[in-house]
Amino acid sequence: MLLRSGILTASDGEAVALENATGASGVVLVCEHASAVLPAAAGDLGLSAEALSSHIAWDPGALAIARRLSAALDGVLVHQRFSRLIYDCNRPPESPAAMPEKSEIYDIPGNRDLAPAERYARTAALYIPFHDRVSAEVSRIAGEGRKPVVVTIHTFTPVYFGKPREVEIGILHDTDSRLADAMLEAAAVGPYRVDRNSPYGPEDGVTHTLRLHALPLGLANVMIEVRNDLVRDEAGVEAVSGYLADLISGALERVA
Repeated sequence: MLLRSGILTASDGEAVALENATGASGVVLVCEHASAVLPAAAGDLGLSAEALSSHIAWDPGALAIARRLSAALDGVLVHQRFSRLIYDCNRPPESPAAMPEKSEIYDIPGNRDLAPAERYARTAALYIPFHDRVSAEVSRIAGEGRKPVVVTIHTFTPVYFGKPREVEIGILHDTDSRLADAMLEAAAVGPYRVDRNSPYGPEDGVTHTLRLHALPLGLANVMIEVRNDLVRDEAGVEAVSGYLADLISGALERVA
């Protein structure tokens, strides 16, 4: 079923969620792929239940990590409430990946041949409110005399197009690598394989949120990718989140 108007209804609720709104650290945690939920009017976009629960619909474990980091770092958390299949909030409206017709091996019938009006409606309903909220939190923190720091949280599948991925945690950056550099230096010895700009990098278009909210303002920033087999249970989430909290807090002391 193609979604033509009324992207979100009252029963769907808001497009974006804010947690720990009184966080005092200045860290703004962002989770663009937190949810696999589709708006009611979207139906299933022509996908199977298996596809809709897989990594193409969301980043499994990312919101759990982000929530723990929000608590550990006392940072605000902004997260998307709907699947990236309806709109990927880490992509600008002009990108084909914003409303993908295909993701890895899956065709997405409900995103095929979208009319300009439909693309605009999804952008207005999902992308704009999400990034307005991130921008508002960054502006509020700066207005209170604190220095905002933007940290985005993602997970990735351990096998992509049939090829295993050896990296366990990726520390990603765009043109400003201050925070990433400090984190990578501390991660040189540790329990996980941590790589720079892996399994993706800025050339893949994945640093959109950093480019939008951090780079123009000169704010320290980083994007974190965690292989999702590491966070399939509470123990894994706790271990990875604790490790990342230490990396981030130590790095912030060095770049502040």
